Amino acid sequence: MSKLPLFEYKIMLKISQVSYFLLASLLSISFAKTVNAEPATKLSVVVNGIRHQKGEICFRVFGGEKGFPTSNTSEVKSGCAKITGTSVTKEFSGLKPGTYAVAVVDDQNGDRKLNKDFFGIPTEGFGISKNPTVSIQTGTPKFRDASFVVNKNTTVNIIMKYSLDS
Repeated sequence: MSKLPLFEYKIMLKISQVSYFLLASLLSISFAKTVNAEPATKLSVVVNGIRHQKGEICFRVFGGEKGFPTSNTSEVKSGCAKITGTSVTKEFSGLKPGTYAVAVVDDQNGDRKLNKDFFGIPTEGFGISKNPTVSIQTGTPKFRDASFVVNKNTTVNIIMKYSLDS
């Protein structure tokens, strides 16, 4: 067994250390990609049929039936957009892919909730994803009737209602 001169030994040691460093770096990069592999999503909600030219449209995105559609504490995303015409669009980013439903209110008095009369009938415009029938007979729509799947880029169109359906 021959001995390597000190000079050659140091060079081989350096090469070995660099190899380990490169290998460790490549592994950490591949693991980082695996951990952060969840796709970014964007949900665009388009509200049409707005009657007023003042106030704002307030949006609530729900990730399940809990509190849908009236709760202001169980939504996963929310926000308002100033009314600038008969249509308003609001985008929500960073939702995990899954099933969601949206409720909107034409908030004319700035309280960011749907106002109702003594009988529970809305006194402000409202809308729900998939535009289900809302009447005294059908009652408040269920999450399953308004839900849709959000993938990478999803657009939902909601028609504003200013009275119950017949």
